[in-house]
Amino acid sequence: MLTFLKNDPEFQMPAYKKIILGVQHTFTMFGATVLVPILTGMNISVALFMAGASTLIFHLLTKGKVPAFMGSSFAFIAPTLVVSAMPNYGLPYAQGGIFVAGIIYLIFALLIHFFGVQKILDFFPPVVNGSIIVIIGLMLAPTAINMAKTNWMLALVSFSVVAAVSVFGRGFLQIIPVILGLLAGYFVAVLTGNVDFTRVIVADWFGLPKFTIAKFDLTTIMIIAPVAIATIVEHIGGIMAISATCNKDFANEPGLHRTTFGDGIAICVSSAFGGPAATTYAENTGVLALTKVFNPQVMRIAAVIAICLGVLPKLGALIQTIPEGVVGGISIILFGMIASIGTRTFVENKVDFTKSRNLIVAAVIFVLGLGGAVVPVSIGEINFTIQGIALAAIAGIFLNKVLPQDR
Repeated sequence: MLTFLKNDPEFQMPAYKKIILGVQHTFTMFGATVLVPILTGMNISVALFMAGASTLIFHLLTKGKVPAFMGSSFAFIAPTLVVSAMPNYGLPYAQGGIFVAGIIYLIFALLIHFFGVQKILDFFPPVVNGSIIVIIGLMLAPTAINMAKTNWMLALVSFSVVAAVSVFGRGFLQIIPVILGLLAGYFVAVLTGNVDFTRVIVADWFGLPKFTIAKFDLTTIMIIAPVAIATIVEHIGGIMAISATCNKDFANEPGLHRTTFGDGIAICVSSAFGGPAATTYAENTGVLALTKVFNPQVMRIAAVIAICLGVLPKLGALIQTIPEGVVGGISIILFGMIASIGTRTFVENKVDFTKSRNLIVAAVIFVLGLGGAVVPVSIGEINFTIQGIALAAIAGIFLNKVLPQDR
């Protein structure tokens, strides 16, 4: 059962190189994973610890075959803030709502198992799948630009190094462009006085995260748990993006039911002890596309490093000193790579855009996904919104089914 922890005979590489690759993925997920607890008031160390733990749980339950990293989900930020601000409630009750959202994942995983993954995949033909992957990348574009514009000089340095190493690098250098871009940008940032080490100096060397136990109340559960309806669709899109990147069908092996179940368990465990909901990170998918190193073992190394960051505050504080401009320059490439994979899906599956129906399906997914559309849903006392990837996917799936094929 624990064979996923063993060395892969097809991935023969010195241990220090594997660790460097793992660190590269850790750097990539760090900013967004830390941002969620900053916005919601959750503990940063707990979020990092649970991100690593969630990733290992996901890999265990998916036979260690899917190269995914489970970071903090942004979809639950708004309802978490609502519950946190309610009198007599607070973050522990928000955790309880997220926990129940994880249970909804488990129920959906059982439905996939009994009815078959193909019935789900029939709703995601190449025109829908490719469009969703494109918006997964492009929805992150403003994040990359907002980080880059904090210091365009540093962004240009990191961007240039990543691009140069990816194109002209040879051997091991070619698969660690993100690390090299970060180091180059950080070095320039230190030389130009753009790094403040105060937080590193005052941080402790070692300290267990301040875990909190989830609490449950029907009112808060009804506010947060329904978000799972939307995030399950995002999960399917994320798995398809990873599948397209690695050129493997992870929906069938290890199976979409396993990935959904693994994500659900990861959400339950994380939220039970004070962490955010876990989700497959598009940022790390971008690194997969850039480096062409698809072995899941690297993600597990990144997960262990994230756990270490959770119990070594000084190390976590050091990573937090990396200027946003440095990360933004790299993210321009990573997020664009995801969108490019979506367009590759169109090409490889020969999606015919001379057909009006295909144009309409793709157009609606693009506009709803990127335009900021929000649809409020009220079912009795339950109120939530559908937006972003989930709204775009639902609309695209519906149109693909109701629009007739062109003659």
